[in-house]
Amino acid sequence: MATIQGYEFPDELYYHPDHSWVRIEPDSMATIGMGDFFQKEAGDIVYVDLPFEGDQIVAGEVCGKLQSSKWIGKMIAPLSGEIVAVNEQLESDSTLINQSPYGDGWIIRVRPSDWEGDRAKLMHGVEAITPWLDREIARAEAEKKK
Repeated sequence: MATIQGYEFPDELYYHPDHSWVRIEPDSMATIGMGDFFQKEAGDIVYVDLPFEGDQIVAGEVCGKLQSSKWIGKMIAPLSGEIVAVNEQLESDSTLINQSPYGDGWIIRVRPSDWEGDRAKLMHGVEAITPWLDREIARAEAEKKK
């Protein structure tokens, strides 16, 4: 587990610039959620608008919405594929995303349609994540000053 500027980034995950993460499971399915930086900046997640099992998602497109007491945000798909499971626990307790963003707070599971192609567009490792995180922190600080 890498900790960068106080935010956790599990080493085995791949990260999308719009704050989602991907873990490829032993059965070749992908678990997707929102990262530590996202959940800390958003505050308590109060509502999640999830896609449905069987839906197709496309990398880079909106596949859900998350609402906190501060704002409503879009969940951008980090990869393309078919949704095979949705974390139904989030319907009754969406704060799982805050409590365990890389564990019980997962959002969807997907059968990737082009993992090799999508993976090339994701960040992996401290060297890739650090400059992106520096920009995100600077952006968030500038937004708070407005």
